[in-house]
Amino acid sequence: MAKVITQATFDDVVKENMVEFEMSAEEAVNDAVEQFQSQGVNLLNIIQDPSLYGSDGEKKELPVISALNSLKSSLSANKEEDILQVLAQLKLECDKDLAVRCTAGNNDAYNTLLQAVEKYKDNLSLLKQTLLSMISLTNGQPDLLDNKGKELFLELLELHSSNPEVLELALLFMRNTCIKHEANRQSFVKLGLIEKLASILKTHRSQANIVMVTCQTLQVLTFDDDIRVLFGQAHEHAKMIVTEGNALKLIIDLCKDFKEKPEVMSELFATISKLVVRNEFCQAVMEMGGIHLILSAFQDSIAKKDIAKQALSVTKALAGNDNVKEAVVQNGGVQVILAAMTKHQANPRIAELGAATLGAIVLRNESNCKRVMELNAHHVLLQAMKIHSQDVNVQRQCCMAIRNLVARTREYCNLFLELGAESLIQDAQRNHKSCQDETKAALRDLGCEVHLEERWKGENKGLAQ
Repeated sequence: MAKVITQATFDDVVKENMVEFEMSAEEAVNDAVEQFQSQGVNLLNIIQDPSLYGSDGEKKELPVISALNSLKSSLSANKEEDILQVLAQLKLECDKDLAVRCTAGNNDAYNTLLQAVEKYKDNLSLLKQTLLSMISLTNGQPDLLDNKGKELFLELLELHSSNPEVLELALLFMRNTCIKHEANRQSFVKLGLIEKLASILKTHRSQANIVMVTCQTLQVLTFDDDIRVLFGQAHEHAKMIVTEGNALKLIIDLCKDFKEKPEVMSELFATISKLVVRNEFCQAVMEMGGIHLILSAFQDSIAKKDIAKQALSVTKALAGNDNVKEAVVQNGGVQVILAAMTKHQANPRIAELGAATLGAIVLRNESNCKRVMELNAHHVLLQAMKIHSQDVNVQRQCCMAIRNLVARTREYCNLFLELGAESLIQDAQRNHKSCQDETKAALRDLGCEVHLEERWKGENKGLAQ
C-alpha cells in the first residue's frame, strides 16, 4: 500500500528547502516532490502549487480555505447573496483537483455544506448551489458521507420529488458517494433508495436528464469496485432492482420513448447490462421485445461510438441466455456487430466488446457458428488482432471468440489458418503473459502445435486428512 503524508509535512519540507538551501519556491516544491516520490509516497492529496509559498517559505492561506471560512461567516450572518457567491467560489476551487478537495474535506467542508443543505432545503437557489458544491467536494471522496447525510438526501428526494433540477443534483451527489464505497451503497439500499429511484423513473420518464442520472445511480449500486471489501452485494443489489423496482420493464419502455436520443439510450443499455445477472432476467428482456429494440437502436446509431459500446455490452450480457443467442442472430445482430467493429476498427474498446459478444453468441451453438462464419467474422476478428496487437483485452477476447467458433465446428479451422491466425495468436502469446490460457485454447482448437504445462502434478505432498 502506498504511503501518504499530510499537507503540513509537505509544507515543512518545502519551507526547509527554501530557508536552509535557498531554493526558489518552484525548486523547493519540485525537490520535495522528488524526495517523497522516491520514498513511495502518494502525493495525490497534496497541493503542490509554488505560488502559495512566500519568500520566507511560509504558506499563504489556500484559496479553498479562504472560501470555506467565508462560507462559515456568511452562514452565521445568514447573508443569502454572500452565501451564493462564496458557494460558487468553493465549487470552483474543489473542481481544480483531488488535492484541493482533500484539503477542503479535512477542514470540515462537508459538515459546513451539509448544514447549509439542511438550513436551506426549502430555498431553491441556495439549495441548488449548495448541492453543486457538495457534488464537487465529494468527487473522489465518498468517505465524507455520514448517516446524517444519507438520511437528509433521501429526504430531499421526497421533498423535491416534482423538481427535476433538485432531483438531478441530489442523485449526482448520491452517485458520487457510492462510487468505490460498498458501505454507502448498502446503506442507501437499506434506506429504500431502489424504490425511490424506480418511482423517479416513472414520474419523470419524459425528462432525459433525470432518466440518465437515475440510470447512472442504479448502475453504481451494482458496482463491485471497493477494494476494501472482500465480498460486496453487487449481485444482490442487481436482483433487488429487477424484482423490487420492476426496473427491466421500466427501462425497456423508456427505450421506446427515447429512440431518437442516443445519449439516453446509451445509459439505458448500460443499466440493462448491469441488471441481467440471472438467466431468467435475460429471458424477460427478450420476451418484452428488448432484443429488437437494442439491435434497432444499435443499427440506427452505429456511427456513434458511445452507443455502439453500450449496445455491444448489453448484447453480450444478454447472450448468456441460449434463447437470446438465437434471437440476436435471427434479428440480424451479427451483421450489426460486424459492421460496428469494421466502422470503428481503430477503437480498441469496440473491438474488445465486439469479439466478446461474438464469442458469447457462438458458444455451444453450431448453427450460430455457421451464420457468423458465413458473414466473414474471421476476417474481422483477425483484423482486430492485427490493429490492436498491443491491447491485451482485444487479444484475449478475439482468441476466445476464435476458440468458440472452431471448438465444435473444426471445418472452420482452415479459414482462420489461411489468414494467418496461428502467427497472430502466437504473437499475442509472446507479448501478453496475462492471456496465456486464451491463446493456448485457440491454438489447440485450431489444431496448431501448443505447449501445455502441468502447473501442478500433486507430487511430494499428500492430501490433508
